[in-house]
Amino acid sequence: MSSVDALWEAALDGDEHRATDVVLAAAEDHGHEFVLLDVIGAVQRRVGQEWAANQISVAQEHAITAINDRAVTALSLSRPRRKPVHGRVTVACVDGEWHALPARLLAEVLASRGFAVDYLGAQVPAPHLITHLHRTGPDVVALSSSIATRLPAAHATMTACQAAGVPVMVGGAAFGADGRHARRFGANAWAADARSAADMLMSQTMPRPSAPHQPIDDLPHLADQEYTLVSRSARDLVRSVFKAMEERVPAMKSYTDAQRQHTAEDLAHIVEYLATALYVDDDALFQTFLSWTGEVLDARGVPSQVLKPTLDLLSVELRDFPRAQRMLAAPDRSLRV
Repeated sequence: MSSVDALWEAALDGDEHRATDVVLAAAEDHGHEFVLLDVIGAVQRRVGQEWAANQISVAQEHAITAINDRAVTALSLSRPRRKPVHGRVTVACVDGEWHALPARLLAEVLASRGFAVDYLGAQVPAPHLITHLHRTGPDVVALSSSIATRLPAAHATMTACQAAGVPVMVGGAAFGADGRHARRFGANAWAADARSAADMLMSQTMPRPSAPHQPIDDLPHLADQEYTLVSRSARDLVRSVFKAMEERVPAMKSYTDAQRQHTAEDLAHIVEYLATALYVDDDALFQTFLSWTGEVLDARGVPSQVLKPTLDLLSVELRDFPRAQRMLAAPDRSLRV
């Protein structure tokens, strides 16, 4: 059995001690960095895939992640301590980003390669991050975000860090598989994964920040105010569309309280992703989210076509918003009835 399969089974069983034994044994054979990225990282990616396929519950997802996190701690404590020989890096998650393990894996890899690392964890508010930068003077800030809806916060945080004179490297699924949003926001560097991020920092090719600028400089389309108005009215939009859906979808009349709550939460996610797509003016971001949501619904026995009435009703509410209309009028083909 491979180390990945062994760790997966141990974590799925909730056996922290067995999971720790697996990673420590694998580290002796393959080294710490391999275990961090190609064993623990692989298992964590499987967690997301299994949840989306409705093979594990949210509770199991959290339990496995917690065991993986403790396995990282055990691995870190087993590594011989060494004096930093490279620069100082602050590793943090964008405010609102609670998927902290990818950032922690990067922090561990950098520490093992001889960097001085300040790992700040999940959901770091920008003002506190800037205070930390002024106090510690790192050479680079590495920002992580897995959730695309945190892109507006990521953009503001990047701009603040650069204004403080610290270059910013970003990574995580939120920035796109090809780093398109990192480039759009003016990041000093983007890395597809922790190994390439560490390699880039080792090569010392990070450019220094250019002159401070405002986020609007990167996204001139924000002048139309669509993002601002949609994000500020999100609660009212959810409320109005939910009420209209009760008239449009007769089956909702027999929904349980739990089903109604899930419907409202799904609707809130749709509005949030639409607002984010408006922020970056990226139709593909919204379409990718809809496609993924459709797959998640299908895996739970809910036809993805149920999203279509929601999009239609949102379009009615946002009839005076041209860019939103464009995005809502072109849903993924799999959602069409």
